[in-house]
Amino acid sequence: MKVWFVLLLIPLAVAGCGRAGDDGNTERPLLWAADAEGGLPYICRDENDPDRFVGFEVELAAALSQELGRPIEPKQYEFQSLGAGSQRGDFDLAMNGLEVTPDRRKTLRLTRPYYVYTLQLVARADETRFRSLDECKAVGGVVGTLEDTAAQRLLDRMQVKESPYGNQTEPYKDLELGRLDAVLLDLPIAMYYAKPNENLKFVGQSLDPGYYAIGLAKDNAALAGQLDAALERLLENGQLRRIYEKWGIWNRSQEQLFKLYQMPVEKALDTPPVLIAEDSAAADVRDAVAASSEAQTFSYYFPLLLQGAGVTVALTFASMFVAMVLGMVIATARLYGPRPVQGAAILYVEFFRGIPVLLLLFTVYYGLPEIAKTCGLGASLNLPAWAAAIITFGLDYAAYESEIYRAGIASIPKGQWEAAASLGMSRPMTFRLIILPQAIRVILPPSTNDFVALFKDTSLVSIIAVVELTKQYQMLTKSSLRYLEIGLVTAALYLVMSVPLGYLSRYLEKRWGKGHA
Repeated sequence: MKVWFVLLLIPLAVAGCGRAGDDGNTERPLLWAADAEGGLPYICRDENDPDRFVGFEVELAAALSQELGRPIEPKQYEFQSLGAGSQRGDFDLAMNGLEVTPDRRKTLRLTRPYYVYTLQLVARADETRFRSLDECKAVGGVVGTLEDTAAQRLLDRMQVKESPYGNQTEPYKDLELGRLDAVLLDLPIAMYYAKPNENLKFVGQSLDPGYYAIGLAKDNAALAGQLDAALERLLENGQLRRIYEKWGIWNRSQEQLFKLYQMPVEKALDTPPVLIAEDSAAADVRDAVAASSEAQTFSYYFPLLLQGAGVTVALTFASMFVAMVLGMVIATARLYGPRPVQGAAILYVEFFRGIPVLLLLFTVYYGLPEIAKTCGLGASLNLPAWAAAIITFGLDYAAYESEIYRAGIASIPKGQWEAAASLGMSRPMTFRLIILPQAIRVILPPSTNDFVALFKDTSLVSIIAVVELTKQYQMLTKSSLRYLEIGLVTAALYLVMSVPLGYLSRYLEKRWGKGHA
């Protein structure tokens, strides 16, 4: 079973086994990984041109590109997967408010810090029970935060009741609705999503300062050195400050960067920043957020949703094709194969039905390259994201399809086989011309249900940097906060994709049913 599994993966792996690591080609654009779902002030889509991105890190990347004399292109990548993606070589650098933490320093090569952040506690405007994080803990308050961040680690250390989120806008929305008592996130986030909201307020002073740095693969020392030198030049010539002032995130804490750039990189990362009382933001944050929200009209976001829908359709049809072919092989092996083959088919079905598809997706995309490296196969199993998605869903849904096919085939009376044999028909001919056409009437309805379910399950592929319909929705709503309007359009697109399958299934079932009545 392990042999055929590897053989199945190798052809697809060959098409996309290249790595994005520094190959010495200075003309090749550097791939910069960031999650646009995070939104302002880091990176989000331009309100006037959906094919462009805006944010202080976008402008920082452009400035670094000028300093390096080399293009830097953004690549959409799930924030939680940046570390794993860097180890895979999916991109050259990760810059997305990446906090310097001990675990990241173990897995990534980090550049010199390019920003000093602090954490800011936010509560509802009418909150009177607490004036600090300690007091919030004392009253049993629940604090929202982001997963895998310094803010979450601080809450863990203080043993504060927490509610982790996957993006930075939903905690503030839940706080406003009364589902949380407070939110603790990085100050740049709070400046853009909490300060302009008259229903929310900052509580207490800033907390727990830290650094943002650019993350690279451990073996990419050359590019790290170039980025360190470029960041130093941007700080010295004042361009870094101009970018931060434009986005309203420059404050006195950033002056510490000058001292850090006089130290070796590792010593700079080891030097904890000093907590300084923050200055007021220079930019009109309220206007910036409002403009972003108002600019996203139907003509702006609908083409982007259509692009995501196209990816969803392509993944669904390709994955279902793999599942149908493999499912039929497994079903016939279980029904008519010798006992060892039947046992292997049963083992396959039970294994893939029993593990979560998200776990399988991570294993295929991130785990197989490690296995190949251990076995001395190099990059032969370093699959591109689309191939990993098709293989994952194909393998998973094949287990369900095989059971549907087995039940449909087994429902045909044995007398059909005997009648065909009496006419001199071989078993393969009997199966193809007599048994299977009748079984399809039984198979079709539940298979259609699986097809429709697969349309929705493809939303999981955003975790490996495939931007399908649901991910496109998340990216658009996090920068515009228009959850209902864009959500209704997204739901309509899913219905347009799935409802016709139901009508087609009923039509074919009725037609074939009459033909075999």
